[in-house]
Amino acid sequence: MTQSDQRTTIRTKARGVAGRTLRSSPPWLRAQLTRVSSRLLAAMGTPYVPAIEADRREDAANERAATEIAELRRRSEQDIAEARQEGAAMARQEIDDERRVARDAILVAPRVPLPDGLSLDDVMATFRSWSLNSEPVGHMDAYVTDSHLRFLRTWSLVRNDLGRCLELGANPYFTTWLLEQYTGLELVLANYYGESGETDETVSWLPPGQGERVELKRHSVLFNVEEEEFPFPDDSFDVVMFCEMLEHMLMDPIGALKQMHRVLKPNGILILTTPNVARADNVLRLIHGVNLYDPYSGYGPYGRHNREYNNHELHRMLDFAGFEVEDSMSADGHPTDLTKWEKLDATAPLIKDRVSDLGHYLFIRARATKVPREGLPSFLYRSWPNGTIVDFE
Repeated sequence: MTQSDQRTTIRTKARGVAGRTLRSSPPWLRAQLTRVSSRLLAAMGTPYVPAIEADRREDAANERAATEIAELRRRSEQDIAEARQEGAAMARQEIDDERRVARDAILVAPRVPLPDGLSLDDVMATFRSWSLNSEPVGHMDAYVTDSHLRFLRTWSLVRNDLGRCLELGANPYFTTWLLEQYTGLELVLANYYGESGETDETVSWLPPGQGERVELKRHSVLFNVEEEEFPFPDDSFDVVMFCEMLEHMLMDPIGALKQMHRVLKPNGILILTTPNVARADNVLRLIHGVNLYDPYSGYGPYGRHNREYNNHELHRMLDFAGFEVEDSMSADGHPTDLTKWEKLDATAPLIKDRVSDLGHYLFIRARATKVPREGLPSFLYRSWPNGTIVDFE
């Protein structure tokens, strides 16, 4: 090996030692060693540049990589945040759309049935001209406003029927007028004012499109449908109207239904209407923490709604009492503003599947097709004498 080769080998080893020493030293020592190594290597004819430059290049590359990674992470987090915001906005829009569709479905009211040739205004004008037992015209207006659609829907259930019809709870005779004027039914009226017997009442009104009032006496049989046997023979009627009475009963609605079955001819028609306890307005009342029970009445126990029913209960009651339901629906008795409830939009999707069962009133047309069951159904009664209540869940 020549002397030149020996110097080259020594310089190479010196650079390696200097580089490894510098890289493994703490920063405060590295500066001093750098100066010493530089002087030593310079004396040997090789300035110390490669080791320091390599470290600097490596640090710069690492810094650039870290910067790029940080930028990629920032962009990724921004993209994720934007995607989340977009997804949340889409989800909110879907929820809003679902709520709007459900709300609109709930707010749709069934078509109002009307006698041929009459408008709703014609009917309302006649109802608002009503006078019962010489009371001043207009004294029934609040009741008319509340229930005029109910009268029409009740009438429509028998508009094409014929035969003898018992109308229970006929007073104040709005439905009576519709049945008398716009069906072929022969009416027998029944009421109850605390004593059994018979009575006459005077009703007057202004017929649609006429300028002179009509006045009639309405004769009715008086009896308590819940406590007394109906004062009619078996198979006396083709139709029985049992409207807005069931909710007032105190003890035995099944007994009353069985009496109706008895006085109906085989396959005779029962029309039952009653408030719907599961109506949309009641659902929203409960959600808003508002009580749905009827107030106490100055007219006594029968002056208030003692129990309201849902559609399923009515079907079971009628089945027990020997009836087969032909048609049933729910609808309001007057236009109802459900938008007054703050939580309507949030509630609507939860009850949209019951859209046909959310009206204020239940309307049922049934036929007396089978023998009523003995006793009282267990789903509706309790604490009666042994043997009276039978399993019917």
